[in-house]
Amino acid sequence: MKHTYHIHGMTCNGCRSHVESTLSKVEGVTSASVNLEKAEATIEMQNHIPLEKFQEALKNDGGRYGIHNVGEHHHSEDAKVEKPKGKGTGTFYCPMHCEGHKTYNKPGDCPVCGMDLVEEQNLSATTSEQWTCPMHPEIVKDGPGACPICGMDLVPMQPDISSEEKTYQKLLKKFWIAVAFTLPIFLMAMSEMIPNNPLYQVMEQKYWNWIQFALSIPVVFYATWMFFERAYRSIKTWNLNMFTLIGIGAGAAWLFSVFGMFFPDFFPVQFKTESGAVHVYFEAATVILTLVLLGQVLEARAHSKTNSAVKELLKLAPNKAILVKDGKEEEVTIDSIKLGDILRVKPGDKIPVDGVISEGNTSVDESMITGEPIPVSKSEGDKVSSGTINGNQSFLMKAEKVGSDTLLSQIIQMVNNASRSRAPIQKLADTVSGYFVPIVVLVSIITFIVWAIFGPEPVYVYAFVNAIAVLIIACPCALGLATPMSVMVGVGKGAQNGVLIKNAEALEEMDKVDTLIIDKTGTITEGKPTVEKIGAFGMEFSENEVLQHIVSLNNMSEHPLAEATVKYGKEQKVEVLNSENFSAVTGKGVEGTVNGKKVALGNAKMMEYAEAQLTSEMETEAQSFQKQGKTVSYLSIDSKVVGYVVIGDKIKGTSAKAIKALQDKGIAVIMLTGDNHDTAQAVAKELNLADFKAGMLPENKLQEVEKLQNNGKIVAMAGDGINDAPALAKSDVGIAMGTGTDVAIESAMITLVKGDLHGIVKARDLSHSVMRNIKQNLFFALGYNILGIPIAAGVLFPVFGLLLSPMIAALAMSFSSVSVIANSLRLRNIKL
Repeated sequence: MKHTYHIHGMTCNGCRSHVESTLSKVEGVTSASVNLEKAEATIEMQNHIPLEKFQEALKNDGGRYGIHNVGEHHHSEDAKVEKPKGKGTGTFYCPMHCEGHKTYNKPGDCPVCGMDLVEEQNLSATTSEQWTCPMHPEIVKDGPGACPICGMDLVPMQPDISSEEKTYQKLLKKFWIAVAFTLPIFLMAMSEMIPNNPLYQVMEQKYWNWIQFALSIPVVFYATWMFFERAYRSIKTWNLNMFTLIGIGAGAAWLFSVFGMFFPDFFPVQFKTESGAVHVYFEAATVILTLVLLGQVLEARAHSKTNSAVKELLKLAPNKAILVKDGKEEEVTIDSIKLGDILRVKPGDKIPVDGVISEGNTSVDESMITGEPIPVSKSEGDKVSSGTINGNQSFLMKAEKVGSDTLLSQIIQMVNNASRSRAPIQKLADTVSGYFVPIVVLVSIITFIVWAIFGPEPVYVYAFVNAIAVLIIACPCALGLATPMSVMVGVGKGAQNGVLIKNAEALEEMDKVDTLIIDKTGTITEGKPTVEKIGAFGMEFSENEVLQHIVSLNNMSEHPLAEATVKYGKEQKVEVLNSENFSAVTGKGVEGTVNGKKVALGNAKMMEYAEAQLTSEMETEAQSFQKQGKTVSYLSIDSKVVGYVVIGDKIKGTSAKAIKALQDKGIAVIMLTGDNHDTAQAVAKELNLADFKAGMLPENKLQEVEKLQNNGKIVAMAGDGINDAPALAKSDVGIAMGTGTDVAIESAMITLVKGDLHGIVKARDLSHSVMRNIKQNLFFALGYNILGIPIAAGVLFPVFGLLLSPMIAALAMSFSSVSVIANSLRLRNIKL
């Protein structure tokens, strides 16, 4: 019999093989096949085997993977753990993303690489403020008031320090303890280099060895014991990592020393000093462990800077607002704001939530979200976003999006998600890391054998020291950090400049793009169309009646062109007629029934769809406007074309400059628009665009993307409408204008908050900088190991007489990861 189960916890082909092997060993299993993409295991068995038996097998194998029936909702063990109290988010993840998007609900270390988990940053920790009594700290309330015990006024609670800061403080404390005990051991060991060692005049070396042993116990069993725990776990689960090497190397040195003290007669003369005591390595073990701990301290401090962009965005989030209710103003917390609430925003205040100005005019500084330094003028009806800063005018606004729905919250969530995603280039590092630790252990063994056979006296001492140096200098951690650190910093930098990256793959692909397809309306143009003329064909309907029917039909539509005509109709004070059976025909126009008559509005294809005949005179009249770059929509009533509306949409001031900048970077820019040929040609001419296609329906845009991809092009598509969504999803990199529809943004891999073509230039520059930074990191990490391991093995000794002390190797290893993070942090300084 055959059963299919869902497997969770797999992240690579190595995981797949490991799970497959574990399940195959379960008694009664004939064969087991695991599919990584589907996260499923197909198991053939002689007789039915309970699911619990497979679960137990995986649990005994280290508990990293889980198995359950297909279709069941799985809750990880971590989900049962209560989130830590305080201001933190309670969501933790591995900075190397060893398990992809997997997160944990409590701090700790990664079960794969052993690194400390990092806490995710989001708005939940910043927008809510709690109050407590200075005399009775157990009293905690959501707002100000009086203490129910003593009557004192409650005061705002101080925000808890972040999980990263707690980890840093904890490691720093252990580091200073390690230093306090390691330094005397180091001085005792180094005193051997002094002629007529004064310490040996006080007592014999074997007694000093006992003192070193005693001093090493707090270092090994308290300050750095976590390294051995991680090493043990890595061997038990066979997720070999940096701590495997540290645990084996430092552990071997310490255990060798202890064994030598208790059983000195077991060792040959080569291992003994002139006094007859076995040469101990307590100083090597403790110095190595202390230096590795120093590296962890520096990493913990550096990690807090890699997500500084998110922290800066979090600072934008206000926690209070002024609610206007029944003519009265009241200060409330952000959490209590509901949709439709009227809020007052005073000069200099942060805008509390997303909404629309209902009364007043102002200018708003949106630089923190769009990256543009110039304040934007806002008037009644304009949208405003949470976290942006009001200018010198007070205004009223209506709340339209609150909580996690606000733009600021979505930006922060998108940055968090993208920071935890894996770029395709990371597969190289994953592949190397999979073989790294076993190869290093093998090299260490070979080093010991070679030195034991060919080395100078005392051969075993040389062999032992150099073998340990090989284990200690190797650093798979630096290799694992190379990609995620750059991605995290790069994604944050993009968010600060109005470029939102959905995942790391988008960053990598954007650097390869050689062809860019752009839509016209809302992408090249401002997307703020205005009615410039209403025309009538014949004498049956006047221009006013044509406008009346257009407004009555468009009153049911949310399309930007429809909104422009409705707004114009209100200004002209036309009477809106009864309209029903409204429907939109994608890429063509709209239709419905107005006052019992069948009405259609749209382009020439819409007229054909409505079976309304366009004459050559009508088309000639329309072309005179289209050649100026205007959009003309025809109106038909009962299958007869009776008039038209001319709509203008100004080209954005940055479009021409942005297109030229992209062309200068070797990117071919093609405009695809649903508008007619004359309008498209006029726009293309103004922008010096040689390649464009007009009259494009959604399926035509999709086909054009596929055609270019089949010709070997790497295609990016930029658009803002529903009709752009299929092409956005199909393209190698979909770029949505933040001013566009939710469907377009959902389909895209990159979103430009400002909805400006210059944002594509920023995205390209950002992706190029990030990919270059990743390659630098990989070069540093691989080059470091390729050079460091042979030197530690002693290849320079025959020629130069140079050997690398395990302590120097530990120092070099500790700084290798820090150097990768430091290089990644340089991305914060790039100019977009």
